[in-house]
Amino acid sequence: MFAIFFTSHVFHFILKRFSIPLLVSQILAGMILGKAGLGLQADYRRIMFGIDSDQLFGTIGGFGFQLFAFLNGVKMDLSLMRKTGRMALCSGVLSMVMPLLFGAVTTSIVNSYLGLLELDKLSLSLVMLVHSMTPFPVTCSFVSDLELTHSELGRLGLSAALSSELLTQFLACNAFLVGIFYQYHYFGALKTVAIATAFITLTVFVVRPAMLWVIKQTPEGRPVRDLYISFVVLGALVSGLIFQFIGLNMFLGSLAFGLAVPAGPPLASALVDKFECMVSGVLIPLFMAMCASLTSSMKANFREISFDKKLTKGAAIVVTVVSLTKFGACLVTLFYYRMPKQDAFALAFIISSKGIVELGAYAFISESGLFTEGMFSFLAITILVSATVSPIFVNWLYDPWRKYAGYQKRNIMHSKDLCVLACIYRPDNVTSIINFLQALCPTLESPVSVCALHLIKISGRATSLFISHQKQKRSLSARSISENVILSFSNFWRNNCEIESVNVFTSISPTKFMHQDICTLALDELASFIVLPFHLKWLVDGSIESQDSIFRTLNCCVLERAPCSVGILIDHGNQVNSISRESSREQSLLVALIFFGGEDDREALVLAKHMSQHRNISLTIIHFVLSTGEIKSDWEKMQDSDRLRNMKPDFKEHREVTYIEETVSDGLETSNKIRSILHKYDFFIVGRRKDVETIQTAGLDYMNEYPELGAIGNLLASMETTERYSVLVVQQQISL
Repeated sequence: MFAIFFTSHVFHFILKRFSIPLLVSQILAGMILGKAGLGLQADYRRIMFGIDSDQLFGTIGGFGFQLFAFLNGVKMDLSLMRKTGRMALCSGVLSMVMPLLFGAVTTSIVNSYLGLLELDKLSLSLVMLVHSMTPFPVTCSFVSDLELTHSELGRLGLSAALSSELLTQFLACNAFLVGIFYQYHYFGALKTVAIATAFITLTVFVVRPAMLWVIKQTPEGRPVRDLYISFVVLGALVSGLIFQFIGLNMFLGSLAFGLAVPAGPPLASALVDKFECMVSGVLIPLFMAMCASLTSSMKANFREISFDKKLTKGAAIVVTVVSLTKFGACLVTLFYYRMPKQDAFALAFIISSKGIVELGAYAFISESGLFTEGMFSFLAITILVSATVSPIFVNWLYDPWRKYAGYQKRNIMHSKDLCVLACIYRPDNVTSIINFLQALCPTLESPVSVCALHLIKISGRATSLFISHQKQKRSLSARSISENVILSFSNFWRNNCEIESVNVFTSISPTKFMHQDICTLALDELASFIVLPFHLKWLVDGSIESQDSIFRTLNCCVLERAPCSVGILIDHGNQVNSISRESSREQSLLVALIFFGGEDDREALVLAKHMSQHRNISLTIIHFVLSTGEIKSDWEKMQDSDRLRNMKPDFKEHREVTYIEETVSDGLETSNKIRSILHKYDFFIVGRRKDVETIQTAGLDYMNEYPELGAIGNLLASMETTERYSVLVVQQQISL
């Protein structure tokens, strides 16, 4: 087991740079370590596998595949079918029906031409059926490996695969019933159908309500009791035994039982959290390597592949026809719905990809003696090629970030109507975000609209969940995990009638895909500014209370790909003092804009101008210039001067706007002057100024602990001080 794990991850360390999934590395590990590779040496075989290794590996691998089927049923959300569009439904159905039809005709012709025996005809028919499938677990794993789960293409692929999977199971059940009546006549058939019907009835009307009761009994935020988890897993194993007893595949029973588990937290999430690591990390690699040639009954001996043998030649013809038909049927459907050519080809590769389900099916058919070694080896090669080639072509054809390209100016500087997307990671982010939004001071001339996005990490679902609370007809549940966020922003809207609109959304997804939700919502809502909370939280005494590296990675991803301007809000123990128009002058907010020049600083200047219109905000613009004369391109200097000139009327009209020039000679002097004014202001606004080097900031990036904040933002965030202040680091929209 250790050798399989180590070898597969060595391969994956190399192949993952080409976006080739772990599945390929696991198959390669089985080829090398198995009896068709190093296993040819008798001493190696005796030391590595021993006498009873075949039964041992077969049992462990089969158990792992059964748990894999169960977890995929748990993560599968059947409610996705209600949201499936016509294009995904048609592509999913036709990509399964057309290969079946063409494959059946081809199989019949090949059988007649080659003169195959009855047993070989059955083998060829099974190859045609398995290769025509579009298993949802395979597509889900493929899309997840390519990190396309939250992309439009990924969602279409999952919807099409789910449609195809449900049709496959429906046809399989009908074929099963026909076969039962044909083989067992009336009494045996009725007995089998009665058991299957009783199982489905018990699952729907007893097991699922029991699981809903377990969820209801689990307090919010608390884990499900281990006793309930144990009963659910035992139920999945028993379901497999029942299906085995009535003549169906036992893995189908575990999958069906998994579908009864309500998707999402707390039950499904607990099951995935507890078993996903063991199944995906240990048992499935063993199963994949076993299928690739570890056991004598299912070994893939690639030296035995010979197209001179009739069955292998027939399998090659059928696989080629079915694969091309599947790809072509999907492609024609997508072209009919006028999908762009590159995206259509990429989606066709996603739907046509092969993986663990097909390899497992071939392995268990081979165990029954229907496949020769050469034929099974050839089928394993086809799956290996598909799993290798498909992700390479998808990455080449489809760029999920292309839709975020900055073809339009979506920033504060060029927006008449300011739309702010405020992201909430933790409950304590709400107060500081709302207080910042109050300071933006919307007016009739420059209205402000707000979109609040509550981001929640979740497991136990194959697809993410995105909720628009404005479109929900049902009232809020007492168990709603976003209820406090919704109520807080509702109160904010009621108390700030100048705000044009406030819309609240919830995204429930894995953390590695959250940045796609943020960017997509910003694109859909025409946002011009995204506010992200910083990943650190400080105590009043200036010490760090907590930090979350996951949210830091999330912020970096958004900064890199956002379709508009971005700001990172840092609360150094201050939480942005609350202000309102009705508050007294004594409750004013002292804001300082630290200005060096450049695109980000000019964007920060425009934002500061918005805030300066608030009657209780006192703004100070601190312009750091070189004591020996600033060295800058004429165009940059002209733009900086023009923006500062636009602010000068405010210097005269409002006594709360002050302009100060600070002359410095190097980064050390800049650092000392910023440190000396920390106690004077509540809120600092700075530009990120990534990769912009100036004499005023020279040396400040030497100990750049937080490069996502830029030199000045990092300086303000990393200072060891007891002063309480907040910082907003602004990055103007990046043109991709």
